[in-house]
Amino acid sequence: MSTLNVKIGCMRTSTFLLLIYIMIGYSSIAQSRDEVEVRGLLASQTKEWNAGNIPAFMNTYWKSDSLMFIGKTGITYGWQKTLDNYKKNYPDTAAMGKLKFDLLEVKRLSSGYFFVVGKWHLTRSIGDIGGIFTLLLRKVANQWLIIADHSS
Repeated sequence: MSTLNVKIGCMRTSTFLLLIYIMIGYSSIAQSRDEVEVRGLLASQTKEWNAGNIPAFMNTYWKSDSLMFIGKTGITYGWQKTLDNYKKNYPDTAAMGKLKFDLLEVKRLSSGYFFVVGKWHLTRSIGDIGGIFTLLLRKVANQWLIIADHSS
């Protein structure tokens, strides 16, 4: 084998490895961008809640009858029913307080799903409350939305 053939073979291998490295790098960037969007969604929720705007807070949820919310009273299905329950349980800004999330895990399950675990805390003049939540998010029409929420 000539020196030229060895050099060409090494160049092909190097080029191939470089392409693999670039593909892995782009994949990581895409995952990071999605995680940033998911974290941004939760920051948006906090902002809207703290502004006393429950309907805007609900923009992060899937507007579907299949939305699942699991709370202390059981399972609720549907975006409108979930909104109605939030309005009933938090009728004013005193009841809503100021929301803070402590994200414990933000985990990609696949290209279209994220799983989030965290703590929530409401600082309120009528008494603080808090608990744990798990969220399942799905990418719908190029937007991350909460499709299942278990808050306790």
